[in-house]
Amino acid sequence: MNPANMPPKAPIIHLDALELYSQTHGEHFAAAFAAITAPLGATRLGARLVEVPAGKKAWPFHCHHANDEMFVILSGHGTVRFGDNIYAVKTGDVVVCPAGGPETAHQLQAGTNTALRYIAISSMNEPDILQYPDSGKVALFAGAAPGGDKAKRRLSLNFATRDAIDYWEGEN
Repeated sequence: MNPANMPPKAPIIHLDALELYSQTHGEHFAAAFAAITAPLGATRLGARLVEVPAGKKAWPFHCHHANDEMFVILSGHGTVRFGDNIYAVKTGDVVVCPAGGPETAHQLQAGTNTALRYIAISSMNEPDILQYPDSGKVALFAGAAPGGDKAKRRLSLNFATRDAIDYWEGEN
C-alpha cells in the first residue's frame, strides 16, 4: 500500500478513455491530443495520442537536440517530412526521429481525405533545444521537456536565429 493506504493506480489506460484537447493555428495546423504516460506517473517517457484532421499538420517542422521521438500510426494515412525527404505513412507504420539537427527535423501531415491518428512517444530529457528550419526559430525549454508540464518550466524561450548575438556582447 502507498502512504495513503490506497492501492496503486492501475498502469493501464484505454485510448478511448482519454479526453482530447484541441489546438489550431491558422489554416494549416490542427490537432486533438491527450497525454498517455504522465497521468500514469511516467516522468522520463512521454506519450500522447494525437489526431490530425485531413490535410492538416499538428506542429511545425522541427527537430529536438536532446529528445528522440517515435510515432506509431494507428489509423489513416499521410506523410512525414523528415530532413530533406517526404515519406508516405499509413496504419501500422512506425516513424523514428532521433535527436539531432535539421537532418532529423520532422513533421507529420494527414492525407487530404482522411484523419491521421497516432501515438507520439518521446524521451523526456530537459533542457531541450528545438530548431525550426522553415522559420529560422529556436526554442529552449528547461524545467520540463517539450510536451511536459508547462507549469514546471523554469525557462521557455522562442526566438529567431537572426537575432543571435555574439557570445561576449554586453559583457564587461
